[in-house]
Amino acid sequence: MNDLRGRRILVVGGAGFVGSNLVCALLEREAGHVLVVDNLLSAERENLPEDDRVELVEGSIVDDEVLAGLPENLEFVFHLSTFHGNQSSIEFPIEDHENNLITTLKLYERIRDFPSLRKVVYSGSGGTVAPKTFDDASATDEDQPISLFLDSPYQISKIAGEFYSAYYFTRHGLPVSWVRFQNVYGPGEVLGAGRWRGSNTVWRNVTPTFVYKALKHEALPLQNGGIATRDFIYVEDICRGLIATAERGEPGEVYNLASGTQVTIREHAEKINELAGNPTPIALEPAREWDHSGKRFGDPSKARERIGFECDVPWEDGLGRTVEWTRENIDFIEGCIERHRGRLEALEQSPQGVA
Repeated sequence: MNDLRGRRILVVGGAGFVGSNLVCALLEREAGHVLVVDNLLSAERENLPEDDRVELVEGSIVDDEVLAGLPENLEFVFHLSTFHGNQSSIEFPIEDHENNLITTLKLYERIRDFPSLRKVVYSGSGGTVAPKTFDDASATDEDQPISLFLDSPYQISKIAGEFYSAYYFTRHGLPVSWVRFQNVYGPGEVLGAGRWRGSNTVWRNVTPTFVYKALKHEALPLQNGGIATRDFIYVEDICRGLIATAERGEPGEVYNLASGTQVTIREHAEKINELAGNPTPIALEPAREWDHSGKRFGDPSKARERIGFECDVPWEDGLGRTVEWTRENIDFIEGCIERHRGRLEALEQSPQGVA
């Protein structure tokens, strides 16, 4: 078993939503030094805790100078950087390629011979391998066949990252395990964080969008009647799963980080409205024309049996914590949204949109 206490750790994308929560979790486990590499494309410096053990390098992991500066005595690497998410990648496929796929290849090529490296953990996407269906869904396991017909460049680049993980493990012995996220939610996901990235810079994820709008007593936009289902996993649980994979995961293996439970988007919206005290009715909208992954959830049994991971935070409890965190941090969130206000207004007025 690998113990993270006192270790030298790299978190790529460590100032983002999941990354910053992971950094805090690593510090709680007495990590020796946590090096964060983040270009702040979709993150804020304020996400990171003030701690002498944390060092931020502001830049992209594809930058040759950043790569050259990585210390070769690193012991653990968590690779979380991404161009988030499906909609943004559809709008900007080249940027998705540069931030989702080239990041993985260049990072692996740099660290493949680091002598002290104990484990690399790559974050993949459970939505990539889930069957594309709006019929009854069954739990997706790690051996699920992968379709050639994916919904977005994001899904393509995330699964290609798994291919590179397997290649660098078999060809170079890189001790990499990879995980597949389901729909992560919780404190620390800031609407409008980072720089302008097109039409989904602010309203990019269902949970923070719904929570913010509910607290402002606005109508929650519900596509296709909210019949789609997702496997919602609280960010604290995701971080425990990432750490469990680093400590107990087998190199060359993949693990679902999932609750194993599906919740409809309508149920999600109604519960958030209840918790936030939102009296405004839900606003029904058409289905998203690109989204064929209607109902999905992950099978958590392998992670439970092999690395001892299962979710601790029930969906309703996690939503309650998220609503309260958003309420307490509303000024910071609105400051990030305001940074993009002009472009958002131009986007709303122009049928062509803005970039």
